[in-house]
Amino acid sequence: MSPHVLAARYIAFAVLATLANLATQRLVFTGAGTMPQLEPILVYCTAVAAGTLTGLLLKYVLDKRWIFHDRTQGLQAHGRQFTLYVLMGVATTAIFWGTETLFWLVWHSQVAREAGAAIGLSIGYVVKYRLDRKFVFRQQGWSTAP
Repeated sequence: MSPHVLAARYIAFAVLATLANLATQRLVFTGAGTMPQLEPILVYCTAVAAGTLTGLLLKYVLDKRWIFHDRTQGLQAHGRQFTLYVLMGVATTAIFWGTETLFWLVWHSQVAREAGAAIGLSIGYVVKYRLDRKFVFRQQGWSTAP
């Protein structure tokens, strides 16, 4: 696969995962709007966590199959690989959450929060690709970068 095709796929999958993340957050915020007794910080943390989980699962499935062409099978192998994938995402998630939260705290609007999330996710995905290539899917021997 050419570096351009790889980059295009990775970007497309990052966009899909970002949209899934933000859509999940909106669902949580919308549902919480019907329960005004909930603390705003609890709603915010729940929305961010639910969105992160949704985006993470979608991105893992897409990356595994279409970016790294990994054919690992078996529950133990998948468990190990997904655990590494999640661990590589800890630092990148901190970038994403930090940027999203900063935008929300500064501008107090959903549009700003989502812009911060998109910026943070973009930076995080570039870092994550490099970590995944080196530590999670290393047996594939990828040497190109998006």
